[in-house]
Amino acid sequence: MKNLKAEKCLIAYFSRKGNNYVSGKIVNLPVGNTAVVAKMIGELTGGTLFQIESKNTYPDDYTETTEVAQQELRANARPMITGKVENMDDYDVVFLGYPNWWGTMPMPVFTFLEDYDFSGKTIVPFCTHEGSGLGHSEKDLAKMCPTATVLKGLAINGSAAGSAKNSVSKWLDKI
Repeated sequence: MKNLKAEKCLIAYFSRKGNNYVSGKIVNLPVGNTAVVAKMIGELTGGTLFQIESKNTYPDDYTETTEVAQQELRANARPMITGKVENMDDYDVVFLGYPNWWGTMPMPVFTFLEDYDFSGKTIVPFCTHEGSGLGHSEKDLAKMCPTATVLKGLAINGSAAGSAKNSVSKWLDKI
């Protein structure tokens, strides 16, 4: 791959702050784990950050959020999202970040993917998780964006997100 610093990179990510499952217990995170990793990628690549946000917020309670997320997945829902990348055509590389929800990307990420044409772009997935890795999100991503090049993703354990800069840097060097 080309030098990422020479490419115009977008770091689009979905992250949930507040009550999250971390190392076997529910904790209140002031910043979601995926946002922490997205900011690291932004610092290391010089890319532009864009947060994918659902128009309807998820419940504050972690368990209630997982139930809503599962209902959305079963319904193959496309929740409305706020904000728009006005100059998507300008980006060559899109880093796509998300927590692993029920084995794949949260449904607002699917909405984001359907809102843009990724033809000819390179998509680089990264996710945070508590033991399930990337799940089948890479396959789902390749299926949704067949005219894009999807590179091997990075899975970061959510409890290690704050100290993952070295892992992120090594991953970026490989790609």
